[in-house]
Amino acid sequence: MSSTDTKPAGAVGDSAEVGAGLDALDTVSDRRRPLGEVLRTKALPPLIGVLVVIALWQGAYSLHLTSSYKLPSPADVWGSLQELWYKGTLFEIIWTSVWRGLSGFLLAVVIGTPIGLVVARVRPVRTAIGPVLQGLQSLPSVAWVPAAVIWLGINDSMMYAVILLGAVPSIANGLVAGIDQVPPLFLRAGRTIGATGLAGARHVLLPAALPGYLAGLKQGWAFSWRSLMAAELVASSPDLGRGLGRFLEDSREFSDMSGVLLGIILILFVGIAIELLVFTPVERRVLRNRGLLAASK
Repeated sequence: MSSTDTKPAGAVGDSAEVGAGLDALDTVSDRRRPLGEVLRTKALPPLIGVLVVIALWQGAYSLHLTSSYKLPSPADVWGSLQELWYKGTLFEIIWTSVWRGLSGFLLAVVIGTPIGLVVARVRPVRTAIGPVLQGLQSLPSVAWVPAAVIWLGINDSMMYAVILLGAVPSIANGLVAGIDQVPPLFLRAGRTIGATGLAGARHVLLPAALPGYLAGLKQGWAFSWRSLMAAELVASSPDLGRGLGRFLEDSREFSDMSGVLLGIILILFVGIAIELLVFTPVERRVLRNRGLLAASK
């Protein structure tokens, strides 16, 4: 028998089935999930978690585990929220901080992205300032506030300086980490088709490093928000307006624990809202376009 006639009869069919199975694994389902299923799997668990926390909080208050001065009830905190609402200052306080945080973060993206590209691609620069960026990322943001006040005074410039010093290293380091994970084959393919220099960075390097870059952006936003809250807590001036950090500090100075807890909750709420409304949809789209998002998500 010839060696060319040794294939089993079902080999071709088996290969086709295996190929079809691999194709199915690589295919991300675009089926839209019913609204009820989305609410049940995505909205209900966090809601239950919040209700459990409120119930435990109310239980600790009712059992008098500590004085009401230190631990007000959820109803007391709700009353503080209503007071801000009736005064018409609630959205003003929130917007003051949100605007500063978002504008400072966007400025940090504009500055941190080219820094990350240069550090990742120019070895002498990476050797010189790479460790500095890592060190700056680990430095608490509040440490910059006294220096920024002395350098710039108590004004908006000081606020933005603290935000930039906290966020730029995180964004740059995230991009460096993303570029380090880009397969060298992508870069060689880009050079082959003439994508070098800025064109290569735009069309090859940044798209390939997008997952790591996005992680750096998320961390950069977190540092922007923390840095801003630290600056608002420490620095006080009528010219700065009243943001969430200032509201929190004012409540502490007046020994208003309900206001303190309300300030903490509002700061947490804004952070979660930005994550869910901005970064989560972008991250899902990036992962879906790369076939990395499970069909069940």
